Amino acid sequence: MIRDVLIVGAGPSGLATAIAAKQAGLDYVLVEKGALVNSIFHFPTHMVFFTTPELLEIGKLPLTTPFEKPTRLEALRYYRRVVDTYDLSISFDETVVSIEREDDGVFVIETTTPRGDTRLRQARAVVLAIGYYDRPNLLGVPGEDLPHVSHYYTDAHPYYRKRVVIVGGKNSAAEAALELYRAGAMPTLVHRHATLGDSIKYWVRPDIENRIKEGSVGARFESHVVAITPSVVTLDGPGGREDLPAEAVFLLTGYCPDVELMRRAGVHCHAETLAPEINPDTFETNVPNLFIVGGAMAGRATGSIFIENGRFHGEKAVAELAERFR
Repeated sequence: MIRDVLIVGAGPSGLATAIAAKQAGLDYVLVEKGALVNSIFHFPTHMVFFTTPELLEIGKLPLTTPFEKPTRLEALRYYRRVVDTYDLSISFDETVVSIEREDDGVFVIETTTPRGDTRLRQARAVVLAIGYYDRPNLLGVPGEDLPHVSHYYTDAHPYYRKRVVIVGGKNSAAEAALELYRAGAMPTLVHRHATLGDSIKYWVRPDIENRIKEGSVGARFESHVVAITPSVVTLDGPGGREDLPAEAVFLLTGYCPDVELMRRAGVHCHAETLAPEINPDTFETNVPNLFIVGGAMAGRATGSIFIENGRFHGEKAVAELAERFR
């Protein structure tokens, strides 16, 4: 069976694309390797969005909340309602491993499941809405793969009375450090620059700066991780080498899209920025009928695309496809 369009990724951008495809009368299917809005699901448990509810909305469905800014839990509930309202066709736990465009223009998409099953799907067009949150930027240091090291922070409770090293200096690192401190952990922030990042939420910045100033949260600026062992994190800093004791380590150093999947599909990606070649008006790549929407089109500049702006990309891609397939 050859579909009109196969959408990869059931985040907000992918869901908005599926809604547009259904409303345009296109034969579509959406495949997702994890859970619905998988990135949001893996956000910190008690996370509060920086934005207001209406800027997370898709499909003209309101996101209601008694708070000024919605929580992670409210967002998960909202996107489930979106899928149910539009009765979207989604295949979960299905990972795309390759995309090939045949001579006749039809795409053959190979997918796998956690059970090891392999499937070949076919579509006249593909829209990648794969985001970037599941591919952390690795430090490339010894010990990065140890069991007590993670690139994702979820909840502070398991680290009560434990020494925790957080590597990073932007919002995720700052919020994790504050949560850990207030849950009775002993956190230390390690950042390669002299000051914290500019993107820290306005209500978080004075809090983390004051906690560092009073010593409640340790901090090592202009410092780099050299190695991680089961008991210490070794740093290179202004004062030379230092071993920080740590029962847990969070490497919150950012994320990047799956550029290799794009390149194997024939998409041109910039060697340094990793940004794919895209028509800014339609979001079509250099590969005909292969589109990229949402955060996956940002390359390394992941701070440039959010739900707020990425939620509109799919509508433009689908409008182009509906015109071609009419």
